[in-house]
Amino acid sequence: MSTVSLSKTDAANVKTDVVVIGVVKLDSGLTLPAGTESLNAAYGGKLAQVLADLGATGRAGEVTKVAGPKPGRSAMVIAVGLAAGADGLLKTEDLRTAAGVGIRAAKSAQSVAIALPTPDAEAVRAVAEGALIGRYSFTSYKSEAGTDAPGTITILTDLARGKEAKAALERAQVVADAVHLTRDWVNTPPSDLHPVEFAEQVVKLGKEYGVKVEVMDEKALAKGGYGGILGVGQGSANPPRLIRLSYTPRKPVTHLSFVGKGITFDSGGLSLKTANGMITMKADMAGAAAVVSATFAIARLGLPVQITTYAAMAENMPSGSAARPSDVLTMYGGKTVEVLNTDAEGRLVLGDALVRASEDAPDLIVDVATLTGACVVALGNKVAGAFANDDAARDRVVDAALAAGEAMWPLPIPSEMLDKLQSHSKIADLANITGEPWGGALAAAAFLGEFVGEGIDWAHLDIAGPAFNEGGASGYTSSGGTGYGVRTLVELAASAS
Repeated sequence: MSTVSLSKTDAANVKTDVVVIGVVKLDSGLTLPAGTESLNAAYGGKLAQVLADLGATGRAGEVTKVAGPKPGRSAMVIAVGLAAGADGLLKTEDLRTAAGVGIRAAKSAQSVAIALPTPDAEAVRAVAEGALIGRYSFTSYKSEAGTDAPGTITILTDLARGKEAKAALERAQVVADAVHLTRDWVNTPPSDLHPVEFAEQVVKLGKEYGVKVEVMDEKALAKGGYGGILGVGQGSANPPRLIRLSYTPRKPVTHLSFVGKGITFDSGGLSLKTANGMITMKADMAGAAAVVSATFAIARLGLPVQITTYAAMAENMPSGSAARPSDVLTMYGGKTVEVLNTDAEGRLVLGDALVRASEDAPDLIVDVATLTGACVVALGNKVAGAFANDDAARDRVVDAALAAGEAMWPLPIPSEMLDKLQSHSKIADLANITGEPWGGALAAAAFLGEFVGEGIDWAHLDIAGPAFNEGGASGYTSSGGTGYGVRTLVELAASAS
């Protein structure tokens, strides 16, 4: 695991294997941002020209390598293009991305110093997050489990000795740990992470981080009337679980509830997915992983916000005991649902959990779920959809996502979607699908809204696209599980405090 520190040492004199800097393309040509003055001087004031001669253009994510100027100091300089605006101003997300790119480009180095612009503590946190999250690799199932990630990372900044910068680094480390935990869970093969094993790990971590954890097993779920979770999980040999986490600081300023979809593997049930459609379905518990990890991060940071979290865990499998299309489930709270597609299962486990979360009377419920392929069709695989029963609540969450660097876009919940869900079943309160091939993400959100307590603000995040990266690593995003949602939830709690 990499260690990260802050230092006021200038970029030309730091002793390290690699120095990562940024370059910016302005109308005047390739430009070096603040923090590289001494390094530029070591190249006789011609570093920008040297990089340009090597083909650097300043394009975002571009990497150009050049030998270090001083023997015995940095062996290599890695210049990363920064996507500055026309005015040359950098966003924190530009810095986060550049740090991740630089760390990945320096993967064979034992030590890396990062000399990206850090005008304030927020920039320090962005650089630290990008570096820490970008150096992630999942090697648990490799026969040789080594890692190319650097052992030490030093962020060069004039703010190194300030309290704000030190606090920013601490938060970045905690958030990165939570993102890594989420990625580890999502990347673990489903044969090794059933609902029972997930719950056991959460209980263990709860003790470590001072978070109370309660687990309802299949007997408790049956006694409590959790028909949605039980109905989805009844086809599997691995029983379902409902996990409740609670973090209650002294004098909390608000009470947030997080709810996560935790389908540890989704075959589609009797409404079976295609072979290709199942390949990434170990990631169908990414929402539960994110809300649990974010809760631990908030507790570790000591934020003055009460958090109550529910992870609704089940494995959706076909068998002789599996739920059938046209079965009717009685959800927790009493509503009945006719299951017309067993592959629309996430909304069923979430429905139970949303009713239970509403009983805690939080100020805001946020559910996080890899819920619909329709949302991926609408927004692509890097942007989550945000729905809510209140515009102000939705805007709070979207603003937190943008501040955290997670792409999110608001989507509506048209009233006719609920009408279609109600009318599509002739025998139950609701069907779990509308029967139409369009608007699937909107219909799913409308369904969930029926299980939120009256008068409680609620936001639903459909993260089906950005939760899992089927391609290669880019920026600070690894292939496989991305940890999407963790930073948004921590930012939401931090902004409330």
